[in-house]
Amino acid sequence: MNSPTQEHLSFLALHFVPGIGNYLVKQLVSYCGSAEDVFTIPKGKLLKIPGIGPVTASAIKGGSPMHEAEKEWRKAEKEETDIIFYTDKRFPDRLKTIEDAPSLLYCKGNSPLNVEKSVAIVGTRQATEYGKEIVSKIIEDLKPHSPVIISGLAYGIDIQAHKQAIKNNLPTWAIMGSGMDIIYPVAHHETAKKITSHGALLTENRFGTKPDAHNFPARNRIIAGLCDALIVVEAAEKGGALITAEIANSYNKDVFAVPGSLGKTYSEGCNKLIRNNKATIYTSIKDLEYLMNWSADSGTSKKKKEKIDFTACSADEQKILSILLAKNTPMMIDELTIKSGIAPSQLASLLLNLEFSNIVKSLPGKQYALVIN
Repeated sequence: MNSPTQEHLSFLALHFVPGIGNYLVKQLVSYCGSAEDVFTIPKGKLLKIPGIGPVTASAIKGGSPMHEAEKEWRKAEKEETDIIFYTDKRFPDRLKTIEDAPSLLYCKGNSPLNVEKSVAIVGTRQATEYGKEIVSKIIEDLKPHSPVIISGLAYGIDIQAHKQAIKNNLPTWAIMGSGMDIIYPVAHHETAKKITSHGALLTENRFGTKPDAHNFPARNRIIAGLCDALIVVEAAEKGGALITAEIANSYNKDVFAVPGSLGKTYSEGCNKLIRNNKATIYTSIKDLEYLMNWSADSGTSKKKKEKIDFTACSADEQKILSILLAKNTPMMIDELTIKSGIAPSQLASLLLNLEFSNIVKSLPGKQYALVIN
């Protein structure tokens, strides 16, 4: 872990100011220009920022947040943990477009956080042998696509997903509902160590945070935000897996559910998602490949795409096409927005024009790709 700059410490210190959450952290940095400037501008200017009152302004001007940040950074160094802020290039692009995403992540492991494909697998803590077998089969079938496997390190379906990812030599991310120094459940400590060599442990919680119940719905939104597709394997009618599915739907992610036997407790949640059109039925890898358009990938396709003539397109259209050509796989519109720097409304209009010109095609899951001539 590199030595912190003043900007790093200032950014971290904002998270120790009482009453400031992720949204307000981002707003303060946006208004002031940098995290460091938040602590140096006059109190009167702080009070003009929406959401900042006298108590919060006084807390920012006090020395305690910066002192806490310095202590936290030393703990991170001791725990061999990176603290990655949303302004950092290493921060996951998939989270940057989500309004309620964390403004920082604690990361322990060797995996880059911007990857081509990611699949989250969640379900009940009371997994049956059938559920575990399904997880093993899903991950084995996903192997040719080389996605990151994301889950929550919990008992049952979660830990099976992590273990099978490691077994199949796929990277895996465990999103924690505690501080990085508190592995929960303790029984998964050894698996957590293996995950740091095959992926990453991730949390938004400061060191010492206990795995209290209210942390897990917040943890679930990170799982939903990081994935391209979410697969619910077994779930009761109520529970964390269904919360994650609801959040993923609100983020316009593709949600799948494995159907279960009628009358079985841990089939009720999956069957309910399918019945209410909140998840696509998952019967085999072909269901996911079709909806995500992950089945067509070849060097021949790339050669054909390279022959497309972009010269008749506008400068912004050429920028979009160059990004799609370089990626050579379908891209979600959120990722295109980030990489192109084009406003979402303008980007949508440009993509529509390119569709009408038969240069770009729209795919399920709000993804776009070059048309193969």
